[in-house]
Amino acid sequence: MKLSSLFNKGRTVLSFEVFPPKKTSSIETVYNTLAEMKDLSPDFISVTYGAGGNASDTKTCDIAAYIQNELGIPSAAHLTCVYSTKESVRTILGQFRERGIENILALRGDVNPDVPRLHEFEYASDLTRFIKENGDFHVSGACYPECHLEAKSFSEDINNLKIKIEAGAEHLMSQLFFDNAAFHKYREMLDIAGVTVPVEAGIMPVTNKKQIERMVSMCGASLPAKFAKMMQKYENNPEALRDAGIAYAVDQIVDLISSGVDGIHLYTMNNPYVARKISESVKTLL
Repeated sequence: MKLSSLFNKGRTVLSFEVFPPKKTSSIETVYNTLAEMKDLSPDFISVTYGAGGNASDTKTCDIAAYIQNELGIPSAAHLTCVYSTKESVRTILGQFRERGIENILALRGDVNPDVPRLHEFEYASDLTRFIKENGDFHVSGACYPECHLEAKSFSEDINNLKIKIEAGAEHLMSQLFFDNAAFHKYREMLDIAGVTVPVEAGIMPVTNKKQIERMVSMCGASLPAKFAKMMQKYENNPEALRDAGIAYAVDQIVDLISSGVDGIHLYTMNNPYVARKISESVKTLL
């Protein structure tokens, strides 16, 4: 099932994200996680990709195929391109096609200053166009409610987003954010710019202090005063911080659904407990 069909039903789409473990010996953990998430019935599950263009690393493909073919839940496979060649991407697309994977989240990927770039794909829009030219895939893209860290302005960032859409992106998943006001303002800017593809809001429940510090340093998400107070009050109480983080995420989601958001993309961090608590709290709202 292509993801575009999910956004034509007049309700908010709920999706999850999982990631393959770095160690192959730990691969079974993600399948155990998915087994626990199955009965939550998300509309689709995306699987991250960290192989740096290595076509021999099939973990993302294997997991996405398992989700779709064994669990009966639509899946979306992430694919990055900054260190990929066209030939390696063509090989990976063939693997996706053979396993019945129809949905791809096309990303540039993080740039490592110590690793020379190949420059066969400069941007996610280049990868998006290449995917569309080499198969019948639904392509999703990323968007940034608080502006891409490398963009000079929101205007430049949204212009780049429109290039990505023109290249074939049919659906957008947002970077995580903790300030709904920032997302609502961004959504208005997209409307003014004529962006009409569905936009899912990326929500990450904070379950520990190190997690949030790492993610904020990577994506630059701002921390509202309400969120900062929560972190400060419970930073030395892991169980309380986990539950407070879940409650904060649920509060965000309720506001977003009430405002007519197209979808909620939940960054589960492979934590079935968190996914379950949030899904059960908002299921009657979807």
